[in-house]
Amino acid sequence: MNYGQFLNMIPEATLMAILVVVFIVDFIFHSKDDRKHSALYLTTAVLLLGQCAVCAVAEPAEAFAGMYVSTASVNIMKLILTAGTLVVVIMSQSWLRSQEVGNKDGEFYMLVISTLLGMYMMMSSGHFLLFFLGLEMASVPMACLVALNKLRKESAEGAAKFILTASFSSGVMLYGISFIYAATGTLYFDDTVARLTISPLTIVGLAFFFSGLGFKISLVPFHFWTADTYQGAPTAVTGYLSVVSKGAAAFTLMAILMKVFAPMVEYWEYILYIVIVLSITIANLFAIRQTELKRFMAFSSISQAGYIMLAVVGNSALGVTALTYYVLVYVVANMSVFTVINVVETRGGGNTKMNCYDGFYKTNPKLSFLMTLALFSLAGIPPFAGMFSKFFVFMAAAQEGSFLAYFVVFIALINTVVSLYYYLLIVKAMYIKPCDTPLPTFQSDCNSKLALAICTAGIVLFGVCSCIFDWISVAAN
Repeated sequence: MNYGQFLNMIPEATLMAILVVVFIVDFIFHSKDDRKHSALYLTTAVLLLGQCAVCAVAEPAEAFAGMYVSTASVNIMKLILTAGTLVVVIMSQSWLRSQEVGNKDGEFYMLVISTLLGMYMMMSSGHFLLFFLGLEMASVPMACLVALNKLRKESAEGAAKFILTASFSSGVMLYGISFIYAATGTLYFDDTVARLTISPLTIVGLAFFFSGLGFKISLVPFHFWTADTYQGAPTAVTGYLSVVSKGAAAFTLMAILMKVFAPMVEYWEYILYIVIVLSITIANLFAIRQTELKRFMAFSSISQAGYIMLAVVGNSALGVTALTYYVLVYVVANMSVFTVINVVETRGGGNTKMNCYDGFYKTNPKLSFLMTLALFSLAGIPPFAGMFSKFFVFMAAAQEGSFLAYFVVFIALINTVVSLYYYLLIVKAMYIKPCDTPLPTFQSDCNSKLALAICTAGIVLFGVCSCIFDWISVAAN
């Protein structure tokens, strides 16, 4: 084996080096004082910022006879997910310094980086086994993150449901991959697409494979674990799970469907039609009924996953661009919401019940305003970036040209109005709904302010700076 091929895996190699450095820093600063917290935080934040630069300049590469394949669009997605991870690290500081976490900030950073490394491998895979290894590298540390707060029984319950569902979905996926291998005799993506023929064996393999990844993305009907896990996990982990993990899984599913299962496009497009309509509609209806904000955001993320998968319907380069751009906008909007939730939970003495935000504008007008901007972007209200991201996925799906594609886009447009209603319920609570005992006035910590500034800038600028979409489009083509 030529070990020099590892040099072609520059983003993964540098991220592995970051993991080692963070471990060493955590080992050196074994005390529980502020010096350890500051050293770990600054080291992780600076190194992740450097990792963003590495992903931005990384060139397309291939290693190990095609098992590892990194394209320009993959490198852009790695950059987006790394930037999202950096925002999670910044916004989590108030929680990491609280009594309930104790001295676990080092473990938190290492688990987050390990999960991100698994996502890198998953997106750059050119072989089913490497894809599966990357998926498990991302899933197992994520379960540890959900259970990080051992003092809350909800956290342990959420982690148990997550790991059981992840194990079941991995088994279903492996079963589907075994059918594909039996039909083609290979696990390499390029060889599989050349040998793939439509038969009962490959159709069953496609169905099981799609079902396995459907669990990871929280598509209906594979979504039952989502609300309980989101509610039980620490808020920072919930934000990470909702944007970074979902974005990596959606991008990988799109790449494999378009590349490996291209000869079976008429089959998986019908599956997508059904799953997209169910995900958007059912999630919207359940979101209206929620009284707990993290469960509300769980059903919001299920609905957003349906919109993300609309980009895959067209099976085109525009779909790749639209999905990548949608994930970029979704990261900044959703992380802005979760940053406000985290601030209210840790510094405002509040909980995550929606009624605790009644009259929030009277005591904390700035946080209310930033929360409103993020919710408007998630709902797709112009001129925020969320409106443009939804427009591009609608356009990518409509390019397919069939009656069913137009019908799915029409259903998605109707559900956009429904989603606007339930997002405005939170805005109504903050600005209009009266409350005798609103949350007290409090100051956000500097790190939360920085995270909110980054996310709000993205919400405003990503919709008007066309160069960003053009940059993603060039990479996809």
